[in-house]
Amino acid sequence: MIQDKKDHIENQIKEKIEKLEVEIVTLKDLTQPISPDSAIGRVSRMDAINNKSVNEAALRKKQVQLIALKETVKNLDDPNFGKCIKCGTEIPIGRIMIMPESKKCVRCASR
Repeated sequence: MIQDKKDHIENQIKEKIEKLEVEIVTLKDLTQPISPDSAIGRVSRMDAINNKSVNEAALRKKQVQLIALKETVKNLDDPNFGKCIKCGTEIPIGRIMIMPESKKCVRCASR
């Protein structure tokens, strides 16, 4: 892979990392325990508990993605970067730009 493409990918990944870190902080605030002495009704409390569960799932997903992106930045200089780990073909640049943490081509990932 050409160094210019790698630099562009690295910049894209770093931007995604920054966004994810901000989103994670926001989600951590939204997943704080719900105080039982809050002056909200029973139905509102149920909604708050449900929303907390949804936000916790989103937080876990974003944390996993953040770890994968940080690992991808470390592997940019690997000679096999941009090649599918399953079939060895070159992963299209469009896929790398959309999902830089992906280590498989579309065909292998869909199997």
